[in-house]
Amino acid sequence: MAVERSEQPEAAPVPLIELRQVTKDYGPIRALCKVDFQIREGEVLALLGDNGAGKSTLIKILSGIVPITTGEIRYRGEPVQLRSRQDSTNLGIETIYQDIALVDDMDVMRNIFLGREETGRFGLMRIGSMRRKAMEVLEHTVGISGIKSPEQMVRGLSGGQKQAVALARAVYFKNKILLFDEPTSALSVRETNKTLEYILELKHEGVSSVLVTHNIYHAYKTADRFVVLSHGRVLLEADKADTDIEGLTRVVVNT
Repeated sequence: MAVERSEQPEAAPVPLIELRQVTKDYGPIRALCKVDFQIREGEVLALLGDNGAGKSTLIKILSGIVPITTGEIRYRGEPVQLRSRQDSTNLGIETIYQDIALVDDMDVMRNIFLGREETGRFGLMRIGSMRRKAMEVLEHTVGISGIKSPEQMVRGLSGGQKQAVALARAVYFKNKILLFDEPTSALSVRETNKTLEYILELKHEGVSSVLVTHNIYHAYKTADRFVVLSHGRVLLEADKADTDIEGLTRVVVNT
C-alpha cells in the first residue's frame, strides 16, 4: 500500500535584512526594546508611530549611525555588524532624510557623486563623465522637471527637485534598500505624489524601501506591509491584505 507523503509548508524567503531582539539604550533611556524587524526583497514597508516611538532610532541603526545595545542584525540570513555609515553603504543601504541631506553650496553633479567621485589614472576627477551620468539618471530614471543642468546649484532647487537629486544618487549607485525618513514632510502635494510614485517605480526594479511617515494615507497608498512602533516596541506588524486604513489609524492613534 502506497504511503502518502504529507506536504511540507513552503519555507518563508530569507529577509534582505533583519533585526532580531534589538535593544537600544541611551544611558538610562531605552529607545528600542527587543525589536524584531525585517525588510523583504522588493517590498515597500511603512514604519509608523507617534513621536518618540523609536522610528528614527531604528533608521539610524540601519544607517550605521548608532550601534545596537543588544540583539542581532542579519543580512540575507548572515550576521553582520553595522558600526558605521560605510558598513551600511556596503550592504546597499541608502538613507534619504526629511531634510534631504544635500550640500546646498555644491551643484547637482557633485551632490550625486559626493564621496564616490570618479577619478582618472592620476587621481583627477572625471568631471565630464560625472555630469553626463548625473543628467542621464535624473532624466531617464528619476524624471523631474526643472533641473536643466548638472551644474545647477542645489540651493536654488525646490524641495521636490532636491528629493529627486537624493533619489538619483541612490538609484545610480544601485542600492538595494532605501530608507525614507519623513521624505514628504516639506513637499507640496504634487511633489509628494511624485515621491510616492518614485518609491513604487523603484519597487518594480527590485529595490526595497522603508517609508517612515506620520501620514497614514501616504503609507497605505504605497506600502505592502506595515510596522507600528510605540515606546520602542513593535505594536503591530501586518500585511496590507490583513488590515485597512481605519484599523491602522486606530492602532497609531491609540499608541
